[in-house]
Amino acid sequence: MYICYFVMNSQLMTTESGEYRMMSFKEDLMSRLYEKFVFEYYRQHFRDTFYVSSKQIHWNIEDDLGIPFLPQMQSDIMLINKANDKTLIIDTKYYSHIMQTNYDTKSYHSNNMYQIFTYVKNYDKNNTGNVSGILLYAKTDETVLPDEKPFKIGRNNFSVKTLDLNTEFSEISNRLNEIIKFI
Repeated sequence: MYICYFVMNSQLMTTESGEYRMMSFKEDLMSRLYEKFVFEYYRQHFRDTFYVSSKQIHWNIEDDLGIPFLPQMQSDIMLINKANDKTLIIDTKYYSHIMQTNYDTKSYHSNNMYQIFTYVKNYDKNNTGNVSGILLYAKTDETVLPDEKPFKIGRNNFSVKTLDLNTEFSEISNRLNEIIKFI
């Protein structure tokens, strides 16, 4: 995959007193690395089953309205099943805290939920229910984590999942394989 390329271009190794040390990644760079890792994993391992892309999603508005200031929507990962055209939009998140706290109550980050909801609903222009969305967080050491149970909003399936990067690659691979069964 291209993880080494990304690392070398983003954070070069330095030498001091004959020892190598890696400069620390900033959180935004780790977030990008995490996104690219998941993208490349699916691209390498599921190219025969899915079209794997990072696609711009267009707003589901009438073309003649000419609304100039809508923000662009860019998916992190979009998997389209070659057999049945079902689509899974995955938005990767690399945060120090997966859950937010509001009035002593834990919940998903509202901005992330709005984002994946907006992506799915605008991509599923005909409200077929063939488009699903997953928020995929890098697992942290928090005690309260998402329950990962899928839920429906309208006709579309959603889920919030975690990926433990502090484990053997075979377990990471199994988890990523399990996630796409959501389609």
